[in-house]
Amino acid sequence: MYLKKISLFNYKNFSEANFEFDGKIICFVGKNGIGKTNVLDAIYHLSYGKSYFNPLAVQNIKHGEEFFVIDAEFIKNERNEQVVCSLKKGQKKVLKRNGKAYDKFSDHIGFIPLVIISPADRDLIVEGSETRRKFMDSVISQLDPQYLQQLIQYQKVLNQRNALLKYFALNRVFEIDTLSIYNEQLDGYGKSIFEKRKEFIAQFIPIFNTHHHAITGSQETVQLVYESHLFENNLLTLLQENINKDRALHYTSVGTHKDDLSFEIDGHPIKKFGSQGQQKSFLIALKLAQFEFLKKQSGVKPILLFDDIFDKLDESRVAKIIEMVNSDTFGQLFISDTHPERTEAIVKSTHQSYKIFNL
Repeated sequence: MYLKKISLFNYKNFSEANFEFDGKIICFVGKNGIGKTNVLDAIYHLSYGKSYFNPLAVQNIKHGEEFFVIDAEFIKNERNEQVVCSLKKGQKKVLKRNGKAYDKFSDHIGFIPLVIISPADRDLIVEGSETRRKFMDSVISQLDPQYLQQLIQYQKVLNQRNALLKYFALNRVFEIDTLSIYNEQLDGYGKSIFEKRKEFIAQFIPIFNTHHHAITGSQETVQLVYESHLFENNLLTLLQENINKDRALHYTSVGTHKDDLSFEIDGHPIKKFGSQGQQKSFLIALKLAQFEFLKKQSGVKPILLFDDIFDKLDESRVAKIIEMVNSDTFGQLFISDTHPERTEAIVKSTHQSYKIFNL
């Protein structure tokens, strides 16, 4: 997978910008606020159909403008592929591949395998379980379109069940037979989602441990633990057991939509007991494991985005990452950094072809 060129129109702070890439390592350097991260986010946008940093699509349009367009040319399996993402205010976002618009964005997920490593990843540690579930789901969905459809259907049924619980409360009625229909549907989708998440974590943990060991030299013991109600019982039974609680809360309190990933260091939550450096190493290992997992499963080296990751990493940990770059583990790598001298020193030490854009 290789990105040849990209054009931005009214995207975030760019009125118009065009970039052509002919190196293995592409660097964007300059002061904060100049748009380095925005270029990386545009590349991410073309892979996932949305921004990594701003979920409100309309806020990615440059101030004072009515639309944005991201237009790029990739090479995948020796074929040229044009991907265009555009949005006009008041209209739906459009995603096209080779001139043909997708009916469903979900059909595009996985076509451009991509991993981003960013300071914003800290949300995986400090935010709630939804953020960590989305991480799991994004990795699995890039390889398994059926899983993504099951997630979509599960969420649809969950919304319907929650709406019914609220209706019951407002109207002081209760119809167990109607609720049972949703219970059975949630059980079917939930069982499949749970099994695929469990299988994914079993394969993912050894890869994660290997990368964490490489970055830190095994100075810390870290754990990834998958937590789910479905380890206790099947979802249908759990829904029946918790019906009184759900009626009181007016929403569904058990299911795969409550799953979580526990991040631990030496048996304790890394959120409370890990230093900034330890947390950053944990997250980089997590994302490098995501890269490795996608590469192994798909046979394609994903595009890798390093957004300002060299701050707060000591020299030895930076050196470990450079070793990986030199070993041809990675394919095309994009780096943003506020320190041009540091960036140039790092990429020169890799002995790989590179190009630096000063923004």
